[in-house]
This record gives sequence, structure tokens and C-alpha cells, in this order.
Amino acid sequence: MNVDPKAKEKHELANESFRDSIATVGKKGERVWVYPKKPKGSFYNARTWVSLLLLAIFFGGPFLKIGGQPLLLLNFFERKFIIFGLAFWPQDFHLFLLAMITFVVFIVLFTAVFGRVWCGWACPQTIFMEMVYRKIEYWIEGDARQQKKLNAMPLNGEKFFKKALKHIIFIVIAIMIGNMFMAYIVGIGETLKIITASPATHMTGFISVMVFSGIFYFVFSRFREQACVIVCPYGRFQSVLLDKTSIVISYDFLRGENRGKLSRKKEPGPEQGDCVDCYQCVDVCPTGIDIRNGTQLECVNCTACIDACDTVMDKINKPRGLIKYASHDAIKTGNHKIITPRAIGYTILLFGLIVLLTILLLLRSPIEVTILRSPGTMYSILADGHINNLYSVKIINKTFNEMPLEFRLKDIDGKLTLVGSNMVIKADGIGQTALIVEFAPEVVKPGKNSFTIEVLHNGEVIETIDTGFVAPEVNNEKR
Repeated sequence: MNVDPKAKEKHELANESFRDSIATVGKKGERVWVYPKKPKGSFYNARTWVSLLLLAIFFGGPFLKIGGQPLLLLNFFERKFIIFGLAFWPQDFHLFLLAMITFVVFIVLFTAVFGRVWCGWACPQTIFMEMVYRKIEYWIEGDARQQKKLNAMPLNGEKFFKKALKHIIFIVIAIMIGNMFMAYIVGIGETLKIITASPATHMTGFISVMVFSGIFYFVFSRFREQACVIVCPYGRFQSVLLDKTSIVISYDFLRGENRGKLSRKKEPGPEQGDCVDCYQCVDVCPTGIDIRNGTQLECVNCTACIDACDTVMDKINKPRGLIKYASHDAIKTGNHKIITPRAIGYTILLFGLIVLLTILLLLRSPIEVTILRSPGTMYSILADGHINNLYSVKIINKTFNEMPLEFRLKDIDGKLTLVGSNMVIKADGIGQTALIVEFAPEVVKPGKNSFTIEVLHNGEVIETIDTGFVAPEVNNEKR
């Protein structure tokens, strides 16, 4: 197809006013309610199946166990976290922080190469809004045109019934989501107790669920796409994450321009492109934008415009792909190169973080031991001239089995005595005890000394702790 070079320049440099405001806010600052047309097509079907899988994981997650422990538990109140059956405590915060950094780099890499795939296919906001709440709205109120008509009509029996039914279902689903979120925080067992008991018995849990549910109901019934456009910072990161080689949902302006309506009375001119200016891509957009203007803050890469445009192309006997996953360079120059220096750099960084995180997880000790000289104490000199120090011991058991522990000195001649009975730490629990360490005067030097205590479980050393020992100056002078 012959394309007018001026048309290309016109598309690239033409009206840029759409970047000065967002599609959901009017000229006077009022909210412009978006009525997206119900999408249909291969991409929408694929997203539906992906959403069903992710919803099944979300609602089934609290019931899944690994080794008798939850798949995921984020108990911020007790500072206890279980991820894939492994317990993590505040002392493992460096691992959690490293995992979060790795996840962020992963998102950055995917965004730099493949655009906002996360937003369109896996973001909870998009899944619940487009694949749950929106589907219910289509089922009860009809497509976009019927919804506009229903909202414009005065209150009558039909309108009251449809609106009431829709919002009752919305509230029920919001309560289900709220309870699931609580299950990920306190566990499914505790959640079931709160649900089945009187609200007065678990008032804190009841209020928390109601607050969660109220937020979800408000977001999905009223706030909607504003969560992506106004609240979520991810769209604003596009300016630094995307470049002309990033694969995003793009309008093929070389093929589409110049736009023009089809007419049965006359053949399209040689300079007319494939875009028939039908606005179907705009009608189905859940954030109300025109994808033909290029990459925009509001675009969540939901693929609805691709399906709508492909349907039109089928009807007018034109090839699909006028709107498609493609980079700017791929459209303009035909260069479909994905591997770029920036993508390689992100990949190397991501690989390094994954390797480091894996090594730290493999080397992670099953216990966390703290041995410190007891506050306010110095030393004691025994009748035989030996010197001892008193130590406080705190141990966190990161496993789900009881751990009997023993202590011994490493590479130094002395005596270690455990105060009280044998040390047995409960599963996923914390234990405290005290130790007395005794040395002969000739073993230690005046003042501060350093030595190592080994912690054993079933005869195997699982942790070594370096600590200090204080000996008196006067004792050494007599030597």
C-alpha cells in the first residue's frame, strides 16, 4: 500500500492535546463515566481463562498446605510470615527485602521488553474489575448502550431491581474478597472462627473485614478505572521504562493512515489507509482512550481494542493486526528486535539477584540464636580462681518441628553450663535461657576476650555464635 509520508508525519506530530488530560475527566473537572462495550475475541477469551486460573489460586490459596503449613501467610500483627511452607521472621527481613527487589526488577524487565503485560493479564485490579464485576454488570444491565439507557431513565421497577441486584452481588463478592485477604493474614482456621462466631467475639476481625470489604466494594463499583489512572504509579513509570523497542499494544499508523470511512458508492483513494475510523477500539476501552494516539498513561494493555479492530478487519476483508502487540520500531522500520542492551542489562541483574536469593535461602539457618552477656553483670571469681560470665540466650525456631539444642565451646578450654533443664524449642516458637561460661585465669587475657559457642541439634552443629568474655585486670596482675 502506498502511504503518504506526510501522513506519517501528521500522525506522529498531530494533535497532542490528549496528553494534557485524562479521558475520564471532563473539561470542567467532572468525572466522565466510562461505558466500555463488551469485548469479544480470541484475546478476551484467553484473558478469561488466565483470570479463572488466577482467581482459583487466590480463593484456593488459604486452603493449600505444604507440609501441613499454609502456602502463604502474611501475619503482620505477629510478625510471622510463611511463604511456600517456609517460616520467615523479622530476622529474615533481608531475604524478604531482596525478594521484593528481585520482583521489582522482574516487573521492570518485563515492562521494558513487553510493556504492561502485568496490568492487562495479571493485575488483581484488572482481573476483578474486567473479569468479575464488569461481567456481572453486562449480565444484569446489558451492554454499554443498555447501561447508558438504564442510567438515564427515571427510577422505576426495572431500574430499581437491576441496580439493587447488581449492588447486592457486588457487596457479596467484596465481602468474599475481604475474608480471603484476612485468611492470608491470620490463616484460614482463624478466619473461619471469626466468620462462624458472633461479631462481638471477634470485634477487631469483624471490623477489619468490613473495612476491607467496603474498600473493595467502593473501588469496583464507583472508583473503577481511576485506581489505574490516578492511584497506581505503574502507568507513570512507563516514561522511564518503555522505549521504542518495547512491545506494547500499538496502532499500525503506517498501514492505518490516512483514515477514512468506507463507502459503497466509491472506491477508497490510493492514499486511504485501512483504518475506517469506526471508533470500535475506543468503544471497548475500559479507560476511555483512543489507542490510535499512541502509548498513553491510561492504557493497561487489556487487548480489548485488538479484538474489536480484528473483528472490523474481518468484516471489510482486510488483514488483522491493524492494532497489535508491537514496538514502535517494529511498525516504523520493520525491525522486530526484542533483545536490546537495556534488556540484556536488566536480565543480567535479575539473574544475579535470583542466584543471590537462592544461595541465601539455601544457607538460611533453621534457627536464629542471640547470645549476649547479661545486662548489668560483669564477671564472678570462683573459689578456685576461675572466672565466669553470665549470658542471656534467645532462640527462634524457624521450623515446624521441636528442636532440642545443646551448646558447647569451640576451640577453647573452658566450661559451659546451661541454666535450667535441657533446651527444647517449640515448633515455630521462641525459647529463652541462660548460660554460664567459665574459664581458668590462664586461658583468658585481662579485659575483653572473644570466643565462639556452637549450637548443636542431634549432634550436628547448626549455628555458631561469636560473643565476648570479660576477665578482671587484677586477677591477671597476680599471675
